[in-house]
Amino acid sequence: MSTKVDWQFQCSRTTCLPFATVNVSNIENCQVACLAQVDCQALTFFRSSFGCELFANISNQNNNLTANMDTVTMIAIDGTRIPLEPTTTTTSTTLNTTTINPCTLSTYRWNTTGITILNSSQMTFIEDLYFDSDDTLYISDEYNNDVVWKLLKNATTATVVAGQRTSYGSGDSQLHNPQGLYLDSKNNMYVADYQNSRIQKYVNGSTVGITIAGVTGSAGSALNQLNIPRDIVIDSTDTYVYIADDNNNRIIRFQTNSTAGTNGEVVAGGAGAGNTITQLNQPWGIHYLPTISNYLYIINYGGHSVMRWIPGNSSGEFIAGIPGTSGSTATTLSGPTGIKLDSYLNMFVVDCGNSRVQMFCQNNQTGITIAGTGVSGSSATQLRGPRGIAFDSSMNLYVADTANNRVQKFVKL
Repeated sequence: MSTKVDWQFQCSRTTCLPFATVNVSNIENCQVACLAQVDCQALTFFRSSFGCELFANISNQNNNLTANMDTVTMIAIDGTRIPLEPTTTTTSTTLNTTTINPCTLSTYRWNTTGITILNSSQMTFIEDLYFDSDDTLYISDEYNNDVVWKLLKNATTATVVAGQRTSYGSGDSQLHNPQGLYLDSKNNMYVADYQNSRIQKYVNGSTVGITIAGVTGSAGSALNQLNIPRDIVIDSTDTYVYIADDNNNRIIRFQTNSTAGTNGEVVAGGAGAGNTITQLNQPWGIHYLPTISNYLYIINYGGHSVMRWIPGNSSGEFIAGIPGTSGSTATTLSGPTGIKLDSYLNMFVVDCGNSRVQMFCQNNQTGITIAGTGVSGSSATQLRGPRGIAFDSSMNLYVADTANNRVQKFVKL
């Protein structure tokens, strides 16, 4: 089947109306429903309502597509109804091949004994991690180094690619407590420069930053200002950088080609700190996969919770943790910081206050501890105040073990 994101299969002729409509928990189950019907040649999955429409007798397929940001449509190619997703599981020799979310399997786990790949001999206070397409690891080292490091695949020594080691400042080649970092499709690097209240862009390997958001040294709440920028993310078209603006309790976006002092656009929060569906509470980690989901996923550090929020909407919804309540159970969080999602929308949350990493399967609010023990420590199985996470191309897990001044690798089993 070919996949068409943000398009809906729709036409007015009775011969191509859906022959069935079902409610499912995810797009994989929508595929299963189609594959179970011999006449099904197309489906449309609605991401917000989890509705699934099944179609047959579809001539002139592409002419029957209409734009809809809430949908994913899959159409048979030359009668082939087996999905072409990269990860498939054959349930038996007599059944069709179906895509299964690996989080539902007990085999989706990581070795709980970490391997230290960088330690305090080089790193100081590690804030965030990011992998590019070549499995090069980028590390923001908040203080006392005030730099961003780069570690090539299979290398053991990192090199500085932004900032001046142990020399913080507000110059174009300096950083002051760098936080979140991200690379766009052209490998331009973006860094949240916390104390300088700005976002710096480093073009094509340059060590001289360009301010694209915020006003250097001027923290504030105006649309052209930032106040404690934390994590950042770039959309799939490299058009916008989304910023967790911690002290302003908002997510604000700027065009990636903007300049210092340009106004941004608030896309979530901005209604003061709080634990209601219209507010954020010290947002820290953010993640956005617009080719898979319309939602922006947001960590509320001060609210001990995770929300998902369609950018521009007036409210979001809580999907993990108990808003405003700190805890250490499988359904609670304590000062969470980093977040990543896989292609199945399984969610990985750095539960900083509990010194652990929690995995939440899609649409499930009970976490599974995959790294750390929940007790702060420095052994190979423990973490101490972790903040950021990243996955390499083999889904090995890397954790910024911040208070232990190290980066830990947990091998995918």
